[in-house]
Amino acid sequence: MANNKVDIELLNLAAKGDRKAQNELFKYCFSLLMPVCFRYTKSEEYAREELNQAFVKIIFGLKKYDPKVVFDAWAKRITINSVIDNYRKNKKHQYAEDVEDVLTERKFKHVNQTEEKLAYDELIQLLDRVPEQSRQVFNLYIIEGYSHKEIAQMMDFTEGTSKWHLSSARKKMRELINKAKHTIMSIML
Repeated sequence: MANNKVDIELLNLAAKGDRKAQNELFKYCFSLLMPVCFRYTKSEEYAREELNQAFVKIIFGLKKYDPKVVFDAWAKRITINSVIDNYRKNKKHQYAEDVEDVLTERKFKHVNQTEEKLAYDELIQLLDRVPEQSRQVFNLYIIEGYSHKEIAQMMDFTEGTSKWHLSSARKKMRELINKAKHTIMSIML
């Protein structure tokens, strides 16, 4: 059996509709999946909404869950797919938000030590300024490890478009990082 942090009995009870088990599982999934949702949304409200929708899919999917698969990876995959599906459904209705509204402090525990070392909060704030599709491709490729082929299938465009969005996101991130460095240097002088 895979190395799971979640008790299999808890998963079985949650799959059978036990509300107490589902609540315990939600508490566990909140700290695991909220950072994932934040990478694809621009506000805590939208991240919570995405998490709730993904959690419903996780609960319904538990009956098919294979205990040989690490639960955390399985739940993250469902969450990412749910967020991308919602984006595709709603992309016609999305609107631009003011950058100032987006720069909220991230207050959720991040499990990935590499992200913590790289001043995660500051990078996410800069990444929030990258156009939405480019940001999503950046997240999927750099952070989640998907290939351009997989991203193209998920986002319903070509591999070339995926590569362009990644290049565009990287370029924009470089500009923003350089601008932030320049701002800090001018303050210090």
